[in-house]
Amino acid sequence: MRTIYCLIAVCALLSSGCSSTSADEQITVLAAASLQDVFEAAGEDFTEQTGVEVTFSFAGSQSLVTQLAEGSPGDVLATANEKTMDQARADGTVADPLPFATNTLTLAVAPGNPKNVQGLDDLTRTDLLFVRCAEAVPCGTASDKVLADLQTTPVSEENSVTDVLGKVTSGQADVGLVYSTDVTRSQGAAEAVDFPEAETALNTYPIAVTTQSDAPAAQRFVDHITGPDGQRLLQEAGFGTP
Repeated sequence: MRTIYCLIAVCALLSSGCSSTSADEQITVLAAASLQDVFEAAGEDFTEQTGVEVTFSFAGSQSLVTQLAEGSPGDVLATANEKTMDQARADGTVADPLPFATNTLTLAVAPGNPKNVQGLDDLTRTDLLFVRCAEAVPCGTASDKVLADLQTTPVSEENSVTDVLGKVTSGQADVGLVYSTDVTRSQGAAEAVDFPEAETALNTYPIAVTTQSDAPAAQRFVDHITGPDGQRLLQEAGFGTP
């Protein structure tokens, strides 16, 4: 009988240990919409290497920062510019962010460039349906910089760069200001028209563990993104190094 009780006690301890371990084997990563494809690929690599399951939530950076401030769960935050991450730090929701990538704007047009868009000056044309990001989100802040000397009238301002690209690929807009990586991941659904002014609005992407997280795997994911494997995937996707 004593042997049976001992076995039960050992099983209970093992069960408790397994539960604790499984809690560490899943993390939630909140990331800017422009990171979706590359982060999903990085997440698969991370899971294969560590056994840790990664759940992603992709949206505009400002929306993610607001969600964290309002108490939404998340272990890691990655934004599309330093301004939104600074806001998260001011809110007390993240600590010690690290830069891990850069990105530049380009003009997204339909394949073949049927409207013959050549550069930023074309955005003043009355025959073009132009769409951009809203001012509050990182791609909108960058758009403001490159459009400062132009009078443009966008038909809409979207809350994420993915939505801007979607307007172009669906034919609802002729041209959109997006990140160069978004055109790359469109897999031919859009074409890029680069312009030199984009270099004045380079976006740096930071990543940080949230202050609410108690999962050791959160820092491991940050290390994965900033390490050789993550950097290789980012560069293959068209992101620059910080």
